[in-house]
Amino acid sequence: MSSLVQSVDWLAIAPPTIAAVVGVVVLVADLFIGETRKPLLGWFSVAGLAVAALMLLPLLDADRSTFCLVGDTGVCSYTADRFTLVIQFLVLGGALLAALLSVTALKDAGKRLPEGEYWFLFLSSTAGAALLPASRDLATLVVALEVASLPAFALVGLRRGDRRSSEAALKFFLSSVTATAVSLLGISFVYAATGTLHLTRVAERIQNVDGQLHTLAQTGVVLTLVGFAFKTAAVPFHFWVPDTYVGAPLPIAAYLSVIGKAVGFSGLILVTVVALPSYADVWGPALAVLAALTMTVGNVGALRQQAAHAYSAVRLLAWSSVGQAGYLLVPIAAAAYTDDAEKAIGSTLAYALMYAAVNLGAFAVAALVGRTHRLNRVADYRGLYAASPLTALLLGFFLLCLAGLPPGIIGLFAKVTVFSAAVDAGLGWLAVVMAVNVVIALVYYLQWTALLFRAPEGEPVKHRLPAPLTAAIALTGVLGVVLSGAPQLVLRFTDTGLF
Repeated sequence: MSSLVQSVDWLAIAPPTIAAVVGVVVLVADLFIGETRKPLLGWFSVAGLAVAALMLLPLLDADRSTFCLVGDTGVCSYTADRFTLVIQFLVLGGALLAALLSVTALKDAGKRLPEGEYWFLFLSSTAGAALLPASRDLATLVVALEVASLPAFALVGLRRGDRRSSEAALKFFLSSVTATAVSLLGISFVYAATGTLHLTRVAERIQNVDGQLHTLAQTGVVLTLVGFAFKTAAVPFHFWVPDTYVGAPLPIAAYLSVIGKAVGFSGLILVTVVALPSYADVWGPALAVLAALTMTVGNVGALRQQAAHAYSAVRLLAWSSVGQAGYLLVPIAAAAYTDDAEKAIGSTLAYALMYAAVNLGAFAVAALVGRTHRLNRVADYRGLYAASPLTALLLGFFLLCLAGLPPGIIGLFAKVTVFSAAVDAGLGWLAVVMAVNVVIALVYYLQWTALLFRAPEGEPVKHRLPAPLTAAIALTGVLGVVLSGAPQLVLRFTDTGLF
């Protein structure tokens, strides 16, 4: 008789575990330290995230799994393979940069943002986001999704006495809870049809579902996809994004734009490509249409932003992130139409890494400008080059990367990779839609870039660069430049190993 007691591979689960433990330590420490020493909690959190990210290095050698079924060690709930490590690197690296932005934001906010609660919620959400790509059963997937999402609601509305922040948190909460409810209903239908929650077993059994349960299984697949479409901010489930980004503290908007997307897209990949490959004829066309709608609505929404309107810079980045989500959906849809699904998924991961680096860089500069211009309008960036030449050059570089124009070679490389994934899969119409949207996006990215170098109205405003903000801008700038010089490194790194 086999033992029911299992050994836990602590090294495999170290990255999300460290983030969670540091979060608990911060919450307890907050009870015992004085107000003057509260900033130490932020630096301790930054150090904890750096250690969690470094713990990915020992996992590069081989796939590791834990929490496996008794008698079948090939079916596990947690797997640290290449796909997992790429997403965990994106999550922990992105969270580290957002944490650097947060150190300055908390100092500027004074007592309007409680530091202990902020860092506990931030680290808890990061732990859930790092757990999700390693999840290999639907129950763990949903738990990880909610651990990532629930603290994020509170972070959006944590600023005391801010009505806009509370409204943003409510919109985010209602849309996300709806998404979770729909996903859970879909997953319950899939479980009823297959009798298992493990992704690989779902993939095997759903092909041979009893005829009476076929409709139930199809409905479950569709509902699960709808739930994850909310999480990825795909149109028409994107309505919460602009107001949430504006109402949230700016580091949290940056966090949601990158880590929130990583969570949604990694979950979507696991559910479609790993658990439901036999239903590719259902989710393939659905994701292709969602990709076309999302990139079009997102880019048109960004194009319509008026430079002089309050918070137009953050709103433009919010709508831009919706458009970028459309590009990220393209290779996942393409995976349904090609025999080399792993290559298609690698294209999504490559694009996600590029987007994470340069988008966090753009948010870091927005956080800097927002310290002296509280309304953070696009018009406030006029003449930034006269006041802070290096900062303006970096923001221009980040925007050109997002647009896919030289010298932002990594942006161009990522877009070509996604475009070729659509063409190789026979989705010529989707490639045409993407090409049109890239042209639309050029307009607002280039308008903002040109504004940086125009003569300022009046005396240029000097922007004092605190050390954490300097570090965040410098790290994203160096990463963007290095990847633009050697973009092939991204594709080598994103060899998923999912299959």
